[in-house]
Amino acid sequence: MQSATTLLPVHPLAVLKAVKQPRPYTLAEYLRREERSNALHEYYNGIITKLPMAKGSHNLITMNVGATLKNALKGADKKYLVMGGQQIVYLPALNFGLYPDVLVVVEAPEYWDGNQVLLTNPILIVEILSKSTRKYDRTEKFVEYKTLDSFQEYVLIEPEKCLIETRFRQAPNVWRDTLVKELSAAIHLNSLNIALELSDIYENIVFKK
Repeated sequence: MQSATTLLPVHPLAVLKAVKQPRPYTLAEYLRREERSNALHEYYNGIITKLPMAKGSHNLITMNVGATLKNALKGADKKYLVMGGQQIVYLPALNFGLYPDVLVVVEAPEYWDGNQVLLTNPILIVEILSKSTRKYDRTEKFVEYKTLDSFQEYVLIEPEKCLIETRFRQAPNVWRDTLVKELSAAIHLNSLNIALELSDIYENIVFKK
């Protein structure tokens, strides 16, 4: 009886020819390349990956979040620094260099290097989701960020609908998730003890119907 599955012939050279693997780059090589590059790249223990281009809604929300955070943190009992999407966060445990969309540092930034490039102490990280990054941002990237002792809160923002998720570290291995879906509501950031209105975060954003 003939099998329903037909195997296609394999070209002999396809078997013999080795697949060329990209050579690993050192962290220093990555930083030199990134300094000269017109695009942003993340670093994964030797592997350099180009970031996708951001859409207009992504950029608007990023600026809205940064401005809203700065306003909400005025007069706080501690000094907080809000930093934007061109700041590399370095994860020493993994030898990764990642670009969050927005982050917050308490008191003073700490850097892995002497050139103030590789930040290591964010308390809060914000990621604006997209079709190409959504799964990674919600799963593996969160696990990677958790290797930082300073990291206490994660904010995930959907740009095409009103939906924000926060994840707060209540204990070393315990995180509390909160979803907010109403434009008239606010998200409470426990790590900073402030609230942000969704109407401010989504200012000038038109959702698809």
